[in-house]
Amino acid sequence: MNNPLDDLYASAMLDSRMRRRIAGYYQARGEKALEIVDQDRVKRYRDFFVVVGESGEYIVEGSFCSCEDFFHRGTPCAHLLAVHIARSIGRYELIGLWYYRYVQDQGIRPK
Repeated sequence: MNNPLDDLYASAMLDSRMRRRIAGYYQARGEKALEIVDQDRVKRYRDFFVVVGESGEYIVEGSFCSCEDFFHRGTPCAHLLAVHIARSIGRYELIGLWYYRYVQDQGIRPK
């Protein structure tokens, strides 16, 4: 079976057939990724994406995610899949600033 995300990038159409393919190919992580996209929990900053997860916000850049699942398994997690889905159909919140500046504006200081 071909990777459904490749076909999704080509078509940019997330219909019921594509949803079934993603859920079938990626199993529970695919279903969770679709839920994340449906709930508009993907944010695009100028320098990377942030996904609002169940227990925090996770940075996704390229093929990397800052969540524990990704660190332990090294395979695509739901957050990473959600970013790929959201990018392919253009469904994400665009934050027009650098994430570091946003963090500073929120009063968070790196140690």
